[in-house]
Amino acid sequence: MSLGLHWFDWIGLLGVAVMLWAFFLLQAGKLRGDAFVYQLLNALGAGAVLLSLVHDFNLSAFVIETCWVGISIYGMLRGMRARRRR
Repeated sequence: MSLGLHWFDWIGLLGVAVMLWAFFLLQAGKLRGDAFVYQLLNALGAGAVLLSLVHDFNLSAFVIETCWVGISIYGMLRGMRARRRR
């Protein structure tokens, strides 16, 4: 039995898995919310979901994932500035 998934479906599912993995690691106390790795995982995961929307566009998913990437990048930049000041 074939699921009929295309490359963009797999990319989107991978993105969701990465974001959920980052959130799990945060909740398990393995990552901090201000950690660069946490922000990077979120940005990469949301970016993958955005890429999957190229073929089958969904406005609400596009808005949330675009915001997710933007906020993650903001967090990475804020963290880098804070580390430079120390």
